[in-house]
Amino acid sequence: MNFSLFCICAVERFSKRKNMFGWLFKKKTDREKLELQYKRLMVQSFELSITDRKASDAKVAEADLVSKMIDDIDEKIVNN
Repeated sequence: MNFSLFCICAVERFSKRKNMFGWLFKKKTDREKLELQYKRLMVQSFELSITDRKASDAKVAEADLVSKMIDDIDEKIVNN
């Protein structure tokens, strides 16, 4: 795991902490899982852009699909 991905995971883990052990026992929602997956894909895309542009574009396309899934979840929440 590289450093930038580690930083994103650490921020995700500790930013929403309400009490001392809240981050440890809280289950992530589907939206939170997709947000983390999106961030990871964008970091991987950035790192690949230095060496392999085609693979980087594939990661961006995959991240775009995840972003659309997040938007679908948001629409379901708003409509209900």
